Amino acid sequence: MKTLADLERDNEGYLLNVDDWNHDIALALAAEESLELEDAHWEIIELLRDFYEEFEQSPAMRIMVKQAANKLGKEKGNSIYFMRLFPGSPAKIASKVAGLPKPLNCL
Repeated sequence: MKTLADLERDNEGYLLNVDDWNHDIALALAAEESLELEDAHWEIIELLRDFYEEFEQSPAMRIMVKQAANKLGKEKGNSIYFMRLFPGSPAKIASKVAGLPKPLNCL
């Protein structure tokens, strides 16, 4: 089984191949971001991976929040909720932990 050290990543640490991602890789990526993944994180990670599978891109923050509101309810579909789960830059960090490319409009 491959570890994070075995995988190709870009200079910001994003996986170059989304198919390399798995549960253990997510835990390792989260650890790099000083995150301990709980059920709420996994729910968002699954949401992002589903979005990527459908649209072949990582969602920007606004789209990510809208998706969460539509699929998980208004209490989870807001930027404050995302900031609590993925402090700093939620769209970037959540996408990274989900094994997805950096969202296009995130600096």
